[in-house]
Amino acid sequence: MRIWLKDSERRPDPEPVQTDDRKAMLVGMGLWVLGLAVLLLFIEPLNEAGNLWWLWSAVAGLVLGLIGLIYTHLRRGKKSR
Repeated sequence: MRIWLKDSERRPDPEPVQTDDRKAMLVGMGLWVLGLAVLLLFIEPLNEAGNLWWLWSAVAGLVLGLIGLIYTHLRRGKKSR
């Protein structure tokens, strides 16, 4: 098997697949919200054990998902122009 092909032997590159990344981000954000809700139910035991950072990890995941959602929304708007 050869690693390098001549340009004349190459097949044309396929077109990129159009995906809706917002759906995946919304599912991920929903899971972070669910995790945050569960952690809020157990906030006292988490605080006593010194594991309150778990709560902040869920908040950070939610914020990063929101930033990604805004970014993909803006990118999608630029593509349609």
